Amino acid sequence: MLFTSLMFLFVFLPSLLLVYYVIPKRLRNNLLLLYSFLFYAWGGVSYSVILLGSVGFNHLFIKQIERQNEHRKTWLISGLMFNVLLIVIFKYLDFIIGNVNVLGETFLTDYHSIKFFKIVLPLGISFFTFQQMSLLWDVYRDKETPKVRLTDIALYISLFPQLIAGPIVRYKDIIKQINWRDESFELFKSGIRKFIIGLFKKLIIANSCASIADQIIDAPVDSINTPIAWMGILSYTFQIYFDFSGYSDMAIGLGRMFGFKIHENFNFPYISTSIKEFWRRWHISLSTWFRDYLYIPLGGNRVSKTRTYVNLLLVFLLTGFWHGATWSFIFWGLFHGTFLLLEKVGLDRLLQKAPKPLSWLYMMLVVIIGWVFFRIESFDSAFAFCKLLFGLNQSSTAHFINYLSYENIAILALAILSSTTFFLIVKQKVKLLKNDYWVHIIYDTSLILMFILSVSYVVSDSYNPFIYFRF
Repeated sequence: MLFTSLMFLFVFLPSLLLVYYVIPKRLRNNLLLLYSFLFYAWGGVSYSVILLGSVGFNHLFIKQIERQNEHRKTWLISGLMFNVLLIVIFKYLDFIIGNVNVLGETFLTDYHSIKFFKIVLPLGISFFTFQQMSLLWDVYRDKETPKVRLTDIALYISLFPQLIAGPIVRYKDIIKQINWRDESFELFKSGIRKFIIGLFKKLIIANSCASIADQIIDAPVDSINTPIAWMGILSYTFQIYFDFSGYSDMAIGLGRMFGFKIHENFNFPYISTSIKEFWRRWHISLSTWFRDYLYIPLGGNRVSKTRTYVNLLLVFLLTGFWHGATWSFIFWGLFHGTFLLLEKVGLDRLLQKAPKPLSWLYMMLVVIIGWVFFRIESFDSAFAFCKLLFGLNQSSTAHFINYLSYENIAILALAILSSTTFFLIVKQKVKLLKNDYWVHIIYDTSLILMFILSVSYVVSDSYNPFIYFRF
């Protein structure tokens, strides 16, 4: 079930909220747990079996680690290996088999190809597996981590707002809220507002940009020219941001409706002036996870320069691989890692001295070129598209003006403004008017219109791609 479906918006969520705020507080976690499993089972009962099995096994590993005996490290390693194996089987097995077959057919004369398993990828497996790995680490290295109960870990992992699309939530950040949380009207109201903004970002901005991007990027390279190619990749640049951040906003908003305070996951990454800053603002829960549970344990900045650089590239290689089982994702990760390395060895000092617009242009150029390889899985096609962006191998006489409908111009203009702090500044300026009544009226009316427009989009059965499926 998706947050953007009519079933979720008008059946699942209203019924849950109604029952949740009618029953006694002591039963609310049980209700959330039940609804969370129903939410996940909507995509397939077998998915829920995998989720339940994962939670059960991790609980067993955690209880062994909590015993504080000489075998704690063995149980930690076993638990981490279990989770890695789970991801490998469901997400990377066919990728590994495909590469083994290529090597075998290349170097062996009598090689018999291994058949693909074609395992269906469970929704959100990377998110809930990473959460459980972080919990294992926290219990192992921090003796002050609260004792883990099965019902607590089950709700922590399966809580439906962040189950299939993140953000990746830390156990220590949520356990106190599981046991007690302030379900205030103000928090509930802010949750509704946050959810509507996320819904609008996903359905109206991201999906509209996706329509433009797919029309251009999926077309043969020789049928488009440089301006059209730039329009296509810029549309995808906005699509992926508003898709990711839209779902995160909806998750955060839903959490607030039930009293949970989930950390922000995006902080206007496209206003950054370096790749380092970009990763401090983009998918914050994932980048901090890799920092805290991989980069720092490997030595972080405390080891030799060479080792630090290797650690950095390794982290971003795995960051790319986390996103999907293709070489293009691995290249995308290493691409970002390379520029982070360059900034670490001195480029950052040049960027700090350079004019802000120039540093911003550098950041955007790196990010946009990276998105080409994120979007196009074939290396040949991706490199051909990059050449076209820089005016090479241009053969098409297609007219750029044909893609500039009033709707496309309006959507791209809205995407540009929304990816900056423009509307945040406007909101702050309006607050200075010191007329709270009219400010709230205007703001809430705008949100109602945004919700109506978003629902209209869903009802019309418009284009609604789901980027998170591969994660």
